[in-house]
Amino acid sequence: MSPRLVAASLVLNVFLIGALAGGTGWLIGKSNPGYSLESAGGRLPAADRKVFRQALREARRESRDVILDGQAARREAANLLQQPTLDSNALAAALERARNADVTVRTRLEQRIIEFAASSSPEDRQLLADALLRRAGRPLPMPAKKSP
Repeated sequence: MSPRLVAASLVLNVFLIGALAGGTGWLIGKSNPGYSLESAGGRLPAADRKVFRQALREARRESRDVILDGQAARREAANLLQQPTLDSNALAAALERARNADVTVRTRLEQRIIEFAASSSPEDRQLLADALLRRAGRPLPMPAKKSP
């Protein structure tokens, strides 16, 4: 076999393995819904779900610049890690920028969830509470028994 053919085969195999692993990870993530406040929105009734998702989309859209800054900071950090000599101060600053961007976006999303919850039914809020409990690794409380 020619070296070019071997190299092409190797690249194709690496690509296929990566695609398979990525697809598997995506499917596993989809099979376990309801473990965060954002994913809990998928359990809401259709009309509420639409309002919930729209609110989160708006928060992300409003945070676009912050999201892009966080991505740029992560790329900068990755670039710094690849340099022959590590500039620890620059790396720390880039990672801090990325972390601050993440916290800002999360805060904005959570604020939208708070606003949604404030106008929601007790049943909808219970779905959100269940998601928080699952996320925290705590068992869900048993439903109250109705007396006969």
